[in-house]
Amino acid sequence: MQKRKLGHSRLEVSPLCFGGNVFGWTADEATSFQLLDAFVDAGFNFIDTADVYSRWIQGNKGGESETIIGRWLKRSGKRNKIVLATKVGSEMGPAKKGLSKKYILRAVEDSLRRLQTDFIDLYQSHTDDTSAPVEETLAAYGELIRQGKIRAIGASNYSPERLSAALRASKQHGLPRYESLQPLYNLYDRSDYEGALETVCLANGLGVIPYFSLASGFLTGKYRSEDDLKDSSRGQFVRKYLNDRGQRILGALDEISKDYDSTPAKVSLAWLMARPGVTAPIASASNLKQMRDLFDATKLKLDNSAIERLDQASGA
Repeated sequence: MQKRKLGHSRLEVSPLCFGGNVFGWTADEATSFQLLDAFVDAGFNFIDTADVYSRWIQGNKGGESETIIGRWLKRSGKRNKIVLATKVGSEMGPAKKGLSKKYILRAVEDSLRRLQTDFIDLYQSHTDDTSAPVEETLAAYGELIRQGKIRAIGASNYSPERLSAALRASKQHGLPRYESLQPLYNLYDRSDYEGALETVCLANGLGVIPYFSLASGFLTGKYRSEDDLKDSSRGQFVRKYLNDRGQRILGALDEISKDYDSTPAKVSLAWLMARPGVTAPIASASNLKQMRDLFDATKLKLDNSAIERLDQASGA
């Protein structure tokens, strides 16, 4: 499988990243192990999670996804076959959030313990923290890189202004720079990334790792009405897409899927992988059938006509 370089780092990743938000949520530990084994055995290597996954579930406290990945790593012995990404900064409890040096140095130890590894390949600022000077945050990451605990850093949910400020600080003060960005980006959610943020990433050679690549499952075509949301754990995330624009996008996906003997999910991911600067979309699966669909998406190449039809259907 052709790997892609992540930004200016030494990390080389598969064209699809497996999102670990499902571990401990819609996939139990046994299923998670099966999915992780299938992903790596198929030649993919990029796995993303966060310390806060999945704190939003009643009874969870955060760290469940990292813990499951750590147990899988210990059982499988596949640590050297993956590029492991996690995040820091989201609230894990009282006084446990943000990007101050003190908190980062504390949080990384918790993540390393849960993941049962000596190092994290890509450590990412989960969300911007304006209370912490960017120089302080980057200096903390620099210390961790020198200690061998992380290899590269990335940002998530940053504005173009704040991302630019961090990149300038890296250059001016000789600090590590963000090598990647995780933005909300998919065929429906285009406005947050396309424009100034995309310009910053392309101009600085950052890797782009879009999350919610399938719009919480909406772009699979599985959810087309309120009735489809009744028994779905993702209903709260999908409802906002059930409008005229969403239906127009699904219509285009249905047509192109038929043309390519494919599925809306595969076509949606293929569109995203064809976008300038996109390194590896993040997508999740809760069973092996969904996982195989993700694999197939990396082999689908859309022609310019199909891409233009999707661009037009998803326009504001």
